Amino acid sequence: MDIGIIGAGITGLTAAYDLTKQGHAVTIYEARPYAGGLAAGFRDPRWEWPLERFYHHWFASDREAVHLIEELGARDRLFFPRPTTSIYHGDHIYPFDSPRRVLQFTPLPLVDRLRVGLVTLYLRLLRNWRPLESVSAAEWTRRAVGERAYRLLWKPMLISKFGEENYQDVNMAWFWARLYKRTPRLGYFVGGFQGFIDLLVERVEAQGGVMRLNTRVRGIHSAEGRLRLRLQGGNAEHERVIATCSPQMMRGLAPDLPPDYAGKLDSLRSMGAVVLVLALRHRLTQEHYWINIPAGEGLPFMGLVEHTNYISPEHYGNDHLVYCGDYLPPDHPYFYYSKEQLLEVYLPGLTRVNPAFHPDWVRASWMFTEAYAQPVPTLNHSRNIPPLKTDIPGLWMANMSQVYPWDRGTNYAVELGRRVARLATS
Repeated sequence: MDIGIIGAGITGLTAAYDLTKQGHAVTIYEARPYAGGLAAGFRDPRWEWPLERFYHHWFASDREAVHLIEELGARDRLFFPRPTTSIYHGDHIYPFDSPRRVLQFTPLPLVDRLRVGLVTLYLRLLRNWRPLESVSAAEWTRRAVGERAYRLLWKPMLISKFGEENYQDVNMAWFWARLYKRTPRLGYFVGGFQGFIDLLVERVEAQGGVMRLNTRVRGIHSAEGRLRLRLQGGNAEHERVIATCSPQMMRGLAPDLPPDYAGKLDSLRSMGAVVLVLALRHRLTQEHYWINIPAGEGLPFMGLVEHTNYISPEHYGNDHLVYCGDYLPPDHPYFYYSKEQLLEVYLPGLTRVNPAFHPDWVRASWMFTEAYAQPVPTLNHSRNIPPLKTDIPGLWMANMSQVYPWDRGTNYAVELGRRVARLATS
């Protein structure tokens, strides 16, 4: 078949890899000048390896990603350090990534710590998530761990992730999935995620796939049994089209979608992401890789990720690399800030984390934004997800809103890409 794919993120690239391997003619259209989507990297002249625009890692349980890497013959480039994941509370950072460390979290009374540990264990052993999607994560966790632990841990974390306007609507199946799949060892690729992306692009092209970067698709229309893509400078036609863009973008690209399918797209909510990446001259913290920052702690961001406490700074010219990130509504003012404005907002938070921090520690900085970065899984979300096959013959959609109950991530992007490639040609 002659197949067009909109979007060169991990889902689109994986679909293209499988389809070209089967002998199909595939063209990938990507509006940006690079492939990789949210997992793509950038590079400072001093660095040996690129760094992801948005922080990334794999879990040891991410079988789909690991299997694809093995299939590409690159298993020797995948490695799994065991960094420290922590939580910020009351101007202190507490490691929070093992049962022992949960029991050492002294801001909670011991009885509450034991309760949190037992509830976490129960969720990690639970297999059937379906009943959980009919109750909110806020309601379920409040009942399970008690009011004190809920107010100190889970409520502030839900608000940080989804905002005041969404957190009470998030269902418990999503919360379960985050605990169920996580592992203490976190995977990374030699050369960063960009190294993995480059390998995937190279294999797609070697199998006959065509990459068209800097090519924005402006519309999808039926045309005598085929699908016509309206591009910046002309049109292209294909027998099948797989769109890996956001639901909101899909809505605009395909005006001929029937009301039922279009209505499902309209009902999906999502959060955007804003990230400030800093190259520091000194280490910010001594051991902490990922620091969760609950709402109400007075810091201007919800996540602080010191990448070089996970991957050695020797790959980055001995810079100490720190992400300051937040999930925000797509219309939040930060999306319209300059990097300098965001630095002014975020840097005081680093002094709270480390009083010795001074702005002259910052050698370089970068700002990245993404309007579609985190789906909001509401109650009974499985009923709201549009199918991969749209109601327009030959047109398929595959994006992170459809990996539920799993959270967005490259492992599920790989699984989704393989699934849509299989279904679109069956």
